[in-house]
Amino acid sequence: MISRWATSILLLIGLMCLAGGGAAADQVVLRVVPHADLKILDPHTNTATITLMHGQMIYDTLFAWDEHLQPKPEMVDTYTVSPDKLVYSFTLRPGLKFHDGQKVTSRDVVASIKRWMVRDVLGQAMAKYMASMEASDDTNFVIRLTRPFAFVETALGSTGAVIMRTEDAATDPYKAITTTIGSGPFRFVASEWNPGAKVVYERNPDYVARPEPPSGVAGGKIVKVDRVEFIILPDSFTKSSALQRNEVDFIDALPHDQIPVLEKVPGVVVAPYQQVESTAIIRPNSLYPPFNNEKGRQALALTVNQPDYLAAAFGDKRWWRECFSFFVCGSPNETEAGAEPYRKQDLARAKALFAEAGYKGEKITLINTHEIVGIGALGDVTAANLQKAGLNVDVADTDWGTMVARRTKKDPPGQGGWNIFHTTVGGAGMFQPVTNFSIDSGCGDTGWFGWPCDKETQALRQAYVDAPDEEARRVALTALQQHLWQAVPVVPVGQYVQPYAARDTLSGILKSHIIVFWNIAKS
Repeated sequence: MISRWATSILLLIGLMCLAGGGAAADQVVLRVVPHADLKILDPHTNTATITLMHGQMIYDTLFAWDEHLQPKPEMVDTYTVSPDKLVYSFTLRPGLKFHDGQKVTSRDVVASIKRWMVRDVLGQAMAKYMASMEASDDTNFVIRLTRPFAFVETALGSTGAVIMRTEDAATDPYKAITTTIGSGPFRFVASEWNPGAKVVYERNPDYVARPEPPSGVAGGKIVKVDRVEFIILPDSFTKSSALQRNEVDFIDALPHDQIPVLEKVPGVVVAPYQQVESTAIIRPNSLYPPFNNEKGRQALALTVNQPDYLAAAFGDKRWWRECFSFFVCGSPNETEAGAEPYRKQDLARAKALFAEAGYKGEKITLINTHEIVGIGALGDVTAANLQKAGLNVDVADTDWGTMVARRTKKDPPGQGGWNIFHTTVGGAGMFQPVTNFSIDSGCGDTGWFGWPCDKETQALRQAYVDAPDEEARRVALTALQQHLWQAVPVVPVGQYVQPYAARDTLSGILKSHIIVFWNIAKS
């Protein structure tokens, strides 16, 4: 067996070879180690952060969330809302052009948003209110609602609501596109894409940035480097070593076990970038026993001792905290109502509830990956806890891309499907019931992987959306939070701060809910 040290040396040699190819000597190249390999290119069909990062590179959105998580116009130049809040009229800003030279038109916008709405939880919510969405001409389009929906701009600024060419947006929303023609600030260099090793983007010289200063992912997207290269290094030690040797410039999600190492290195900056903390979750598959029974999901929640998970995945306590809110502690929607039975691990009660759910020793398939160190550690803790509770656990450990592909499968666990997976999610998408895809319980094919079905959850989410004011919305939020601890479509295991690590030769790294690479300069 090759040692970890030998493996790291081989990876570093490969890195130096990769870094030397493709770029002209006088180009400014930003070399980034991403948290995972890019496997899926379609932001409409997948919530994987690496796919959404790719989407932000090459596509643009109608609105975008600023550093305060407020939606601001991006591709939209001007818009008006009728007094009854039922008609939204939009005008695209001039100069929008796809990478193949085609002008971006309202027809592209309408086709893209209609496709995005099929898969996205906020898009699905907006679709219920929409009477029509039509292009008036090349630069104007109109959305007509059946009743007011307070989150139109927020929805159109969602990270995945990217605008594609009409021909790409015509693709079945359940089939990921493989084309990479957007209108964003970077262009994808397909000829240099080496899956598992390297992804390359180049500055789009035709991109016309907004005049406002950048804020979050909103405002002017001014690219200050010639190329961005994603160098895929799965091993956390190798990532850290490459940054220390100045062979890469940036690690987008620094593994927490490397924080104590890099904090002491001259010339390296370790800092958080997100406005709100990220959440770590267990996702049970509600289609199959024992988690198709709410008692099985409650039992799963009772196996959790949050500090065990958080310490294993995120190390020093200064980087994490316990939280029993489905809507992010520290956010405007923080509430831990209903969590009382789950604040302490109770394996005996969990074992009893699993029995009541009908569990009789069947194999429980936990899909996991150690390519992302934190997720791997979370899965290890769950496997141990479930075994202590008497479950027969089968851990399928793969690379991240394989795990992401497998979690989409609805096959039975023993036939290519699964029972449980772990993931981590940025708090920006979780703190509002209308954007929190993990609680969506719509009883159909459109839900997020795990596919919970609970009409009361949906009714309470709808009550939140329809609330006439903030006071009523808070009442609806509390009722929803209490019910979620009964239905348990997902199990929170705590919150953490995700830092990046960068050479101090970089400046202009933005505080945003997802890492972006415009505005970054390299000296």
